[in-house]
Amino acid sequence: MSRSVRTRPEGSGQALSEAYDTALLDLDGVVYAGGAAIVHAVESLATARAGGMHLAYVTNNALRTPDTVAGHLTELGIPTGAEDVITSAQAVARLIAEQVPAGARVLVIGGEGLRVALRERGLVPVESADDDPAAVVQGFGGPDLPWGRFAEASYAVARGVPWFASNTDLTIPSGRGIAPGNGAAVEVVRIATGAEPQVAGKPLPPMHRETILRTGAERPLVVGDRLDTDIEGAFNGEVDSLLVLTGVTDGAQLLAAPPQHRPTFVDADLRGLLTGQPEVTPAGDGFRCGGWTVTAGEERMELDGDGEALDGLRALCAAAWTAAGEGSCALDGGKALARLGL
Repeated sequence: MSRSVRTRPEGSGQALSEAYDTALLDLDGVVYAGGAAIVHAVESLATARAGGMHLAYVTNNALRTPDTVAGHLTELGIPTGAEDVITSAQAVARLIAEQVPAGARVLVIGGEGLRVALRERGLVPVESADDDPAAVVQGFGGPDLPWGRFAEASYAVARGVPWFASNTDLTIPSGRGIAPGNGAAVEVVRIATGAEPQVAGKPLPPMHRETILRTGAERPLVVGDRLDTDIEGAFNGEVDSLLVLTGVTDGAQLLAAPPQHRPTFVDADLRGLLTGQPEVTPAGDGFRCGGWTVTAGEERMELDGDGEALDGLRALCAAAWTAAGEGSCALDGGKALARLGL
């Protein structure tokens, strides 16, 4: 089936940790939220690693350095080295280094993760638009980033200095809920200048390239919680993906996903790495998965059966995505999702 017209999640007779050599794992909303490990994450990753799967952690959050991220994961009970962490800061630093002279100055609007990544590429971080920067780079700076930093970026960008962004995620999950992400901060500078940055992070190709270069993955599986970054990034990189429902995506958003946001596999959490995935098969005028059968009428989807709720969700996806084709589903799946508790 063409990746561009996926009409249902795929099945796998093998555990995903056996079918793929490397898991490219998002962090926020997948492994942890608000700094605390998500339920089942630690033990699931330990089992996958013990079975021979390489675990790499791929994050659009440019604030923290790979050393810091690796240390945090290790404290959570997930032994990790800095070489196993790939950040959008690293991806954007490579992108900048390919376009400016060696040793060039780069105005940094963000945190230490950006500064470390720039130095790794032989570039010099600076703090002011008056420091004659060859580029401006903007990445997530955390809740304490001063407002004046956006003004500094705007001064340089308005003078014609090339502008780069680590990523444009509008939101970021936290232990207290959903908070503004780097994309919201990028909008501030865009509004002030009318300019458009070059973006490196998921779902765009520079991040996928950085990940493959650093991991050497041959059969990678992208694991994420966001349709518009993790899953679309896998789509753009032409690799398979697993969506876990521990972060920002809910069942209704999944049903409405256009082709580039449709994951290969769907599971509740990271335990999905350790199992096969049930097949979704045509059944009369609808689809069947596990104990559930779904049919799509002109306006809504009807769900019958019992069993695992996720099997019902996979069957609903098949009906919704088939009806939507290349677009987004307009069928009402509310009652069916409510029955599944999703």
